[in-house]
Amino acid sequence: MNPSVKETLIAWAHEYNDPKYFQEDPIAFPREFARRYRIGDASLADIEIASLLSAHLAWGRRAMIVRDCERMFDQMDWRPYEYVMSGDYRDEDKSLHRTIKWSEFAMICRRLKELYGERNSLEGMTDTEFRTLVFGQKEDRKAANKKINMMRRWLVRDDGKVDLGVWKNSDRKKLILPLDVHVYSQARELGLTSRKQQDIVTAQEITDAFREIFPDDPCLGDFALFGHGVNNPK
Repeated sequence: MNPSVKETLIAWAHEYNDPKYFQEDPIAFPREFARRYRIGDASLADIEIASLLSAHLAWGRRAMIVRDCERMFDQMDWRPYEYVMSGDYRDEDKSLHRTIKWSEFAMICRRLKELYGERNSLEGMTDTEFRTLVFGQKEDRKAANKKINMMRRWLVRDDGKVDLGVWKNSDRKKLILPLDVHVYSQARELGLTSRKQQDIVTAQEITDAFREIFPDDPCLGDFALFGHGVNNPK
């Protein structure tokens, strides 16, 4: 890697790994439940559900994502685990967020209810299990699984800054960067990948580039690419 590029990425990563850049961001919602968890007013399952659903809506302009996440948690009375386990969901053919409808939200809640009937935590589930058992999608070994990897980053990274670090049995060294349009365009521009496909191979290639810089925490690089891309739009 070009030394000047490496130096730039290190500077961006440390600059944007800061809560002040993520106050109006979908991670703000699981962060709120993590805060409640620390004072005994929420459960680990509340944080997991909030992370999964907020990541699922993380598509489009951040202001719109935050607005629709607020609507979703208002619907759940800010008690996501209790809401999921109640079995009584808003289920209609109206938009929750862009093309995501309340009926899709209800189906996810039903699947989560079944999963939490069998376990106390979603930690340890594979990407394929999240795709098929939570989102009802087909298995796709080429998929970048951006939303799943975003959720994992939030729940696993534990530096006490932006991410939550509540999954204690997961290794942050094994995380893969959530590949979205900002990350991909920045990575291409900086020469971290030359691939045109935005798939898991590309996500892994970009992650491996950051593994050279941050061997114990490659997803710290997500802040360099996503943070700089979002906060300095062209």
